[in-house]
Amino acid sequence: MIEIKNLHKSYKMGSNSLHVLKGINFNVKEGELVAIMGSSGSGKSTLLNIIGMLDVLDEGSYTLDGVPIIDLNETKAAKYRNKFLGFVFQSFNLINYKNALENVALPLYYQKIPRTERNETAMQYLTKVGLADWANHLPSELSGGQKQRVAIARALAAQPKVLLADEPTGALDSKTSVEIMQLIQEINDEGKTILIVTHETDIANMCKRIVQLKDGIMIEDKEINQVRASAYV
Repeated sequence: MIEIKNLHKSYKMGSNSLHVLKGINFNVKEGELVAIMGSSGSGKSTLLNIIGMLDVLDEGSYTLDGVPIIDLNETKAAKYRNKFLGFVFQSFNLINYKNALENVALPLYYQKIPRTERNETAMQYLTKVGLADWANHLPSELSGGQKQRVAIARALAAQPKVLLADEPTGALDSKTSVEIMQLIQEINDEGKTILIVTHETDIANMCKRIVQLKDGIMIEDKEINQVRASAYV
């Protein structure tokens, strides 16, 4: 599903260059639930951004679902993102003046799906995350956990191949974090490939595999016995 070979990424810092990723080799099979861990500055968010086509690699190769991701202009990158990827962010990234249903329907709007059909699909996914009754509420009327559920529904609505979650529980209390991880596990149980960037060990332990980065190098990649979130709920 995801194949990364000898990935390097540097950023210009004035007259200097900061080498953030130093030869990463990383494969993800369909249906995996992988945690990417590392301290601040380890390169985990940069790696996720490259996988998410929000940034480009300097050296190496990246293949997503058999498609080489190389030399994409912004139009093509946006098209591939819409086709392949769903995003969940720590800060939710909901549009404040749109209600929950409209937020979830947004990716389908960009796919030029007719309004009636996209609203029906959006409602299905709001129901899936337990928020059907909140469809007409604005983000300001939702709790943090509810906002993240809307964000997850939005990420799933376009039926992406891969779900990318950057610190999805970072802005939530521990009880709500467990509830969100239970939802993520249920989505993964249905076969969705999910990558989660997290600095929280208990969140990582709810995944099936942990990849550890340090100073731009992958220092550990291990499959684990997954802790089920339902045990805490």
